[in-house]
Amino acid sequence: MGSGIALAAAQSGYPVTLYDTNETVLDKARTAISKNLGFLVEKKKISADEQTAIFSRISFSSTITDCKTDLVIEAIVEIPEAKINLFNQLAEINTAETIFASNTSSLSITDLQKNISNPQRVAGMHFFNPAQIMKLVEVVKGEQTSGEVANELMKVCLKMSKNPVLCKDAPGFIVNRVARHYYLEAMKLVEQQIASFENVDAIMEASGFKMGPFKLMDLIGMDINLAVSQSIYEAFDNAERFQPSAIQIDKVAKGELGKKTGKGFYDYN
Repeated sequence: MGSGIALAAAQSGYPVTLYDTNETVLDKARTAISKNLGFLVEKKKISADEQTAIFSRISFSSTITDCKTDLVIEAIVEIPEAKINLFNQLAEINTAETIFASNTSSLSITDLQKNISNPQRVAGMHFFNPAQIMKLVEVVKGEQTSGEVANELMKVCLKMSKNPVLCKDAPGFIVNRVARHYYLEAMKLVEQQIASFENVDAIMEASGFKMGPFKLMDLIGMDINLAVSQSIYEAFDNAERFQPSAIQIDKVAKGELGKKTGKGFYDYN
């Protein structure tokens, strides 16, 4: 997700620093971005000169002091403490005017703000995978997010040729709240042996959905999808309609996380 956001920003003319503590992750990001740009050239979406120019706008660094900027977009693990720690480290090397946006798909922006310096500068900026292609971005305004910051993020999205939607902080925001049952009800059908996951996907795609729920979970990542379900389940006081599926819990326990591990509901090896 981080490399996709970086590519989307660079394509729009922004200089980008892609930061990660792990050099192997940075190498994978560099390869993925190069591959995606090469695909655009092959499809004649951009020229070779544009490919070079876009790639040149992206710097790759494992040194946090290189992250001095006007806007930080975080796309790390869905663990509140990790996000809070990263933002506070970055706050120490940036100015009080730097905007901190979290790409979280389910964590409360309001709760994150309570433990971060300059909470009025903190908001959600939820991209969808693959970020360089998908147009929708949820701009999430926490209780302390200033109107100026929300407006600036909306402008950034528009410059990146995205379709931003402003929403207040709430469990699952808009998309994951509405879409949760696309996944959960599909897994119930399989649990109750009413249909196979392949048949559910085929029927939903025949009905007009671009991807069936099981293919989409494999693309998103089983661990991420489950984390969202668990977060919303807890936020709604363990309401039965949001209860995570035993099928997905088992997949995560086995490390079958989808495309990124080579196996999920489908086998990608």
